Parts: sequence; C-alpha cells; structure tokens
Amino acid sequence: MMQVFTDLEQGSPEWFAARAGIPTASKFATVMAKGEGKTRSEYMRKLAGEILTGEPSEQFGNVHTDRGNAMEDEARETYAFINDAEIQRVGFIRNGNRGASPDSLVGSNGGLEIKTALPHIQIDRLERNRLPPEHKAQVQGNLWISEREWWDFCSYWPKLPVLTVRVYRDEEYIKTLSDEIDRFNDELAALVERIRNYGIEERAAA
Repeated sequence: MMQVFTDLEQGSPEWFAARAGIPTASKFATVMAKGEGKTRSEYMRKLAGEILTGEPSEQFGNVHTDRGNAMEDEARETYAFINDAEIQRVGFIRNGNRGASPDSLVGSNGGLEIKTALPHIQIDRLERNRLPPEHKAQVQGNLWISEREWWDFCSYWPKLPVLTVRVYRDEEYIKTLSDEIDRFNDELAALVERIRNYGIEERAAA
C-alpha cells in the first residue's frame, strides 16, 4: 500500500524515521550493482543497523547540503515557472518495504527530480541532452514507488540553461528493479535475523 507523507521535511528526525530500514530510490542504483559489490553490502548493513538500533545511519545538514537545498528551491521555482507546472512538495513516499523522497510531484501524473550540477557537469549534460545513465535507477524507482506515469529530470546551475528531460515508465526495467529490490530485502531480513540471534546457540549450549 502506498503512503504519501506531504508534511515531512526531508532531513528531519521524522523523515529519517519514516525511511529507516528500507531501500529508497536514491540508492536503487547501489542495490542494482552487479554482483555482491562492497557498496551494496555496506548499504545493506547500514539498513540492518537502522532496524536493529532504531537510529539513522546518516545525518543531513552541513554547509554543502544547506547550499544544495537552497539551489534546489531555486531550481524548483524555475522549473515551475518555465513549465507553468502545478507542483507539490512531498517529504516521503512509502510503498511496501521500499520508498522514495521525490523533489516534487507534478500535477496528477508526474514528478520531478532535481540535481544541481557544477558548471562543467551542467554543460556536459546540456550537450548530451538526455537522462544521465547514473540517475536511471532513481528516476524509474520514483515512477515505480509513486505509481506515476512520467518524471521530469531537471539539472540546474545558476546562470546556465536548465536541462529538463521527461522520462516515462520503462516497465521492463521496473520489473527488473522490483525483482532486485525484493532480493535485497530478503537478504536484509536474513542479515537482521542472524544478528538478532548472534551468540544465542553458543550461550544455549554453554
């Protein structure tokens, strides 16, 4: 069942609590990594730690993230103006045992993913004029979690043109994504169970 939390501020303690222990769209590329890579296993251990301790594995809030948040607001306002779009801020969307933190929902069928990019990166993206491959898992994941039809990827840096790429659902990719997230969650549950039972057999036999 999908739950949309419109009143959660991203980065707040309540936001961390809502997403604790479940894979989220910003990390779907990590989950999709081929093989049993270090980053995938590390991410799994972080989520296991959240489940077992009730404490978030990450904390947001520094000079860089504060600047990024301010620029994200600029990008959102610019996008809304250029596209005459009706946007809605959303803190978190949970759909079963996975979630996403969209930058905005757009109208009744769309969404928005904002990435700020340093000038040289923005120029490269403008020349390529497509969704950067490294963000495919997140954007398709947002579409999957939110059950929406399209998502606009918006790359932004002040004083440079805005790149907006509309992405539609890739059902074949979403099926693969769903299978991989299910496998990841099964492995996560098994890891949590192993740690919860750590030492029990030895103590019982003593």
